[in-house]
Amino acid sequence: MDTALHIGEPWMWAAFIGFVLVMLAVDLFLVGGNKAHKVGFKEAAAWSFVWFSLAMLFNLGLWWFLRDAYGEAVADTKALEFLTGYLIEKLLAVDNIFVFLLIFGFFAVPAELQRRVLIYGVLGAIAMRAVMILAGAWLVQEFHWVLYLFGAFLVVTGVKMLMFAEVEQDLAKNPLLNWVKRHVRVTADFRGEKFWVMENGVRTFTPLFLVLVMIELSDLVFAVDSIPAIFAITTDPFIVFTSNIFAILGLRAMYFMLAGVAERFHLLKYGLALVLVFVGTKMLIADFYKIPIGLSLGIVGLIIATFMFASLWVTRKADGSGTRR
Repeated sequence: MDTALHIGEPWMWAAFIGFVLVMLAVDLFLVGGNKAHKVGFKEAAAWSFVWFSLAMLFNLGLWWFLRDAYGEAVADTKALEFLTGYLIEKLLAVDNIFVFLLIFGFFAVPAELQRRVLIYGVLGAIAMRAVMILAGAWLVQEFHWVLYLFGAFLVVTGVKMLMFAEVEQDLAKNPLLNWVKRHVRVTADFRGEKFWVMENGVRTFTPLFLVLVMIELSDLVFAVDSIPAIFAITTDPFIVFTSNIFAILGLRAMYFMLAGVAERFHLLKYGLALVLVFVGTKMLIADFYKIPIGLSLGIVGLIIATFMFASLWVTRKADGSGTRR
């Protein structure tokens, strides 16, 4: 946890927010975001590469500016904080994808209708994280002991994920979903990408609206998990915000890229749980021993790589024996 210089001049915040708005507009209106179609692997992979490249170019530009403004030592530290925070948030976003798959599968949402829901999911995630990051930064600045609560929360969350990784979630028993169903009219089938239609002069919601509600709820839950995690790397609001937003901007493309192969990485949930435990522990012991950022990045990378290769090995072994998971 750093108590050093916090960067982020007003013009930097304004420029970054302007960049995000421009990229969202491009995604919504210039790249078919407003047209229903099935997103293929190549398209998703291309956009994943674009978002990753933009994040790395931003980090390079940030390093260049900070080197001239504050010196190379500050530039190196902040760039490494951004990279580590971005990769951790990106990895934790994988758990979002597993939940998205569960939600879309439960409602049997056609592939060509998923795109618009995910667009609104990304917009909702950005808004929620912006509020939570600013609130979290203020709490950390005013009450240092809050970091211990964040750390303990992450450890408990990680342990719960380890314990219940194989437990199948039953959306049919979700209280929020059942409450919405009881209080709004819902059509029997999808009506294209519409969230509601007018039937006999009455506004009637479509199943896609219920999907959107569940997606936004999952965004909120994962924001609660991921925001404390980034504060284990840095308490600089600008670094926390930019690394989080870049990770979220690529979430939709990453979903379509991994949707077809998610089953092959079924053990990754255990790795993500261990990452949360590690990050939470890092926060709890920071006043006694501060784990270097580079070492933290290496440990997180090793955990994820181990469980990815383990997933592929187990899946290949199962396929070779003619069994299915």
